[in-house]
Amino acid sequence: MKRVSPYLKMRVLGAIEFAPGKSIHQRIKHVSSLTFTDDEGHPFSFTWRTIQTWYSRYKKNGITSMNPKPRADRGRSRKVEPELLLEAIEQVLPLFRNRSISKAAVYRACIEQGLLRRDQVAPNTFSRLVNQFELLTPDTETQNKRRLAFAKAHANQMWQADTMFGPYINNGPVNSQARLIAFIDDASRVICHAEFFFAENSSTLIKALKSALYKRGLPESIYVDNGSIYTSKEITQICARLGILLCHTPVRDAAAKGKIERFFRTVRDQFLIRKLDLSSIDSLNKAFTLWVEDEYNSREHSTLGMRPIDRFGLDLNRIRFLPPSQANDVLFFVEEERRVGNDNTFSFKNIRFEAPRDLRNRKIQIRFDRHEPLSRLVVYYKAQRMGEAKPLDPVANDRKPSSKYL
Repeated sequence: MKRVSPYLKMRVLGAIEFAPGKSIHQRIKHVSSLTFTDDEGHPFSFTWRTIQTWYSRYKKNGITSMNPKPRADRGRSRKVEPELLLEAIEQVLPLFRNRSISKAAVYRACIEQGLLRRDQVAPNTFSRLVNQFELLTPDTETQNKRRLAFAKAHANQMWQADTMFGPYINNGPVNSQARLIAFIDDASRVICHAEFFFAENSSTLIKALKSALYKRGLPESIYVDNGSIYTSKEITQICARLGILLCHTPVRDAAAKGKIERFFRTVRDQFLIRKLDLSSIDSLNKAFTLWVEDEYNSREHSTLGMRPIDRFGLDLNRIRFLPPSQANDVLFFVEEERRVGNDNTFSFKNIRFEAPRDLRNRKIQIRFDRHEPLSRLVVYYKAQRMGEAKPLDPVANDRKPSSKYL
């Protein structure tokens, strides 16, 4: 339904003053039987309860109360993430003797352990999400799956990546829970890059991946789960451009990424227990980076018998590095498809752009920075770079010869 404008609301309230009836209730009832039209001619009719609510607010607060108020939680998700519930549930399940337990008991344990807050998820919401995503249903196939310990022979043959829920950080007027996105090399156990973010989305994942690639080189494959950010079109395109094989674990099989899960356990047991500066995300990341580089990567690993950074260094001659350059930045841009018109122009963000070459009546791919989409617009045709598109300047074109694209 179209939002009712404050102007239309005031017209409805104005009609009450001239409506027949001995009482305000009778006049409101009469107005509810009328039809009103807005500035665009759309008809509206309202129930007497709606009109009575408007009238009460107007009498109490004046005309300012007629304007729609923004949501108090605007910009924040009202729905708790299933991954957060699953992580909390997995931490309290060892407290019970068997898995035949009630959802209410699990919920109470999560609250008592401080893993969840009641204002974060209500008991009914917890029960509904547990049923919807089968968070307490044992995965028999996964539990009975035979596993063999494995490791890649060389560094950068495979990375494992995942996301972990971290501590609550000061984020302006409220505290927000940080997410840790991390990449670990399978052969050397080196943390290629790990960083806390307030959001878990494609932008933060690509930022972390970009840092990992510049620090540790290009892996042959990346092993991730089936989360939305790890199956997004953007991450798939980036891996395809770089020649990286993107592999996904079986559904509900977190143990398949054992190395990254083991690292997250180390983070909880050895880093998060410290007295940390949680006043900002930057302070947390600064302390975390020092811990990763000075302690985790530089401490002897029990399985390897040597430091992860030394094991990674044994394969330096095999590693392909990605040198920073303006051309390489395009590899991480968002890609969309457009069709070039007869005048060799196309539309993007309601702006007409001119193709860098004669591409009339052809479908092209444009790549742009997701944060500054109009700063650079690189055009590709059949996987070949055509150049950067510029906003259309019809006056300048009037002074140029017709052989512009020859």
